[in-house]
Amino acid sequence: MSAMTTTEATPERTMPSTLAGEREMLESWLDYHRETLALKCSGLDEKQLKEACVPPSDLTLLGLVRHMAEVERGWFRNRLADERAAPLYCTDADPDGDLHPGEADTWEEAYTTWRAEIARARELAAPRSLDDLGEGPPSRHTGDPYNLRWIYTHMIEEYARHNGHADLLRERIDGTTGD
Repeated sequence: MSAMTTTEATPERTMPSTLAGEREMLESWLDYHRETLALKCSGLDEKQLKEACVPPSDLTLLGLVRHMAEVERGWFRNRLADERAAPLYCTDADPDGDLHPGEADTWEEAYTTWRAEIARARELAAPRSLDDLGEGPPSRHTGDPYNLRWIYTHMIEEYARHNGHADLLRERIDGTTGD
């Protein structure tokens, strides 16, 4: 197994402005949380990224990155733009396949895929207003479509929740703490 670390340098995060307008605020908080996940994974090797260290959960940092690639894809490509993009890691046999990386799965592939999904999300959101409705499937709970504002808010919530998981995983792996 390679002892290569996930990154050569620690990822940088930019604290969102306290004076930004609504869209800039939503986008900057989403980016902040994206970079937080990258930061939680930085400096670890492949083995550490696959380490499930909060029993009985089998959750790993690599699994979280793969999951967030699926989440970015699902909300921006499929709900916002109705691209009908197939899942990346999830299958009928393993609906949570994103969270279950195998021995052959690598940080490089997961990170590259996640960053590509983020880039596509930004591309799809850029020409839309916060009030624009998604073209994909509506809410299964209400039957209502999602607007971009809702998607941004949900994505911030999704990252914040999983970054809490990443905090616990990282601390258990090597004692690193922080926000």
